[in-house]
Amino acid sequence: MTDMLTDPILVLVDLEAPADAPGGLGAAQTTDARPTGPALDLLAGARHLTSGEVVALVLGTVGADASALLAAAGATRLLAAELEGAQALAGVAADALVAAVRRVRPAAALVVSDYRGKELAGRAAVVLGSAATCDVAEVEVRDGALHASRLVLSGSWSTTMRLTSSGEAAPVLAVRPGAFAAAGIEGGDLDREVRPEPLAVEVLDPAISPQSLSVRLVSREQASVASGPDLAQARTVVVGGRGVDGDFDLVHSLADPLGAAVGATRVACDEGWIESSAQIGQTGLSIAPRLYIGLGVSGAVHHTSGIQGAGTIVAVCDDSEAPIFEMADYGVVGDVREVVPQLVEELARLRD
Repeated sequence: MTDMLTDPILVLVDLEAPADAPGGLGAAQTTDARPTGPALDLLAGARHLTSGEVVALVLGTVGADASALLAAAGATRLLAAELEGAQALAGVAADALVAAVRRVRPAAALVVSDYRGKELAGRAAVVLGSAATCDVAEVEVRDGALHASRLVLSGSWSTTMRLTSSGEAAPVLAVRPGAFAAAGIEGGDLDREVRPEPLAVEVLDPAISPQSLSVRLVSREQASVASGPDLAQARTVVVGGRGVDGDFDLVHSLADPLGAAVGATRVACDEGWIESSAQIGQTGLSIAPRLYIGLGVSGAVHHTSGIQGAGTIVAVCDDSEAPIFEMADYGVVGDVREVVPQLVEELARLRD
């Protein structure tokens, strides 16, 4: 990045319960909750976009540990809104973001581009009279202005937008997890033993609209596929396609020793081999892991459009003409039932 802004950047920070604590609706209501990896990456990226303030907006209770992590990632100011467990609702979160934008008047507001993030970005932009762009793959400053790039037409084209702000009309960017990590800027891998002093918390009391309050979150279920790392945030993802023929135990046998999340193609989900929440592609999730391993994945465009942000792509497929090999960094032509056990055995040997 060759240039920097001087205006503040606002970042919406989501919290998660510690790995050894129960999650659920109240996860962000405890002082043990900490920032998610993608949120820390946004803060680290924002720090490289502006020489001004990087303002973290947290929806929930902020403990000293979480506050110190935010500072280490690049935040210089901390706003917190207590929403009594309603922060999971896109409308409520959007109202809080609007209130923060009006207080901070940033050059832009950044949120994580997941289902909730995309919805709240659009809602907030409408209220602010600004613009929203989702699934942003790259953010940079050029010629004194913010530029955001995203892939379109199934990843075959990249479009770049020049963004400006005026007073309260700050653009809202939903940035894909891993976007800043791909540029070598990361906040999710912080040394949690070396941290600066916690930031002072500024209380934000947003006005929640009647429309937002008309929606209530009554329950939340965690699909079994989510028992491992979160698919949208994972740094390593192992994906099963038609070629695994329903054997997702085989997929897990490689994913587990790698600490990887498990994903799937549309065909695998349509066949009922795995939950639809694992689907990656045009009608599923878009992911940007450091390492993607496709097992029995042919590389149809409705799947590969969701992995355009991946760092290193490894493909194992028995069809040497499969399109996946055109974008793979490493490819193995072979039967996954023969190749995967060898990979697992070699991983075990290297760790002994």
